[in-house]
Amino acid sequence: MNVEKKLEELGYTLPTVPAPVAAYVPGVLDGTLVYTSGQLPTQNGVLCKGKLGADTTVEQGYEAARTAVLNCLAVVKSLAGSLDRVEKVVKVVGFVNSAPDFEAQPKVVNGASELLGQLFGDAGVHARSAVGVSSLPLGACCEVELIVRLKP
Repeated sequence: MNVEKKLEELGYTLPTVPAPVAAYVPGVLDGTLVYTSGQLPTQNGVLCKGKLGADTTVEQGYEAARTAVLNCLAVVKSLAGSLDRVEKVVKVVGFVNSAPDFEAQPKVVNGASELLGQLFGDAGVHARSAVGVSSLPLGACCEVELIVRLKP
């Protein structure tokens, strides 16, 4: 399977690896596991900001989670050499900048999960957390972390 070709067919391009905004690296390769740092929904230098349930819709959050997971995949590729080495998406963690009464965090993080399913099929089925938080770095509306296992 050529994952990057599939991305292109879906209308997406893999971005360059976003530069860290603090003292950390974008990801770590440990044996056959890649752990990404939390990635923000930044596309072409523009950050999707906002608070879900206040000034940002579920649909906007969903698209932002897709953007954030694309940034995660860019990190995976930078460490693995190719997304075709991904054997299994193990876990997704999504943080959603939420108003106090907002309860649709899972619908927002579905933006990341559903794209991974489209790209990797059964290998894209993963464990997941979708957590509401009161704020995120730089005012981002969401943040996504990814753990994948690579083919040896």
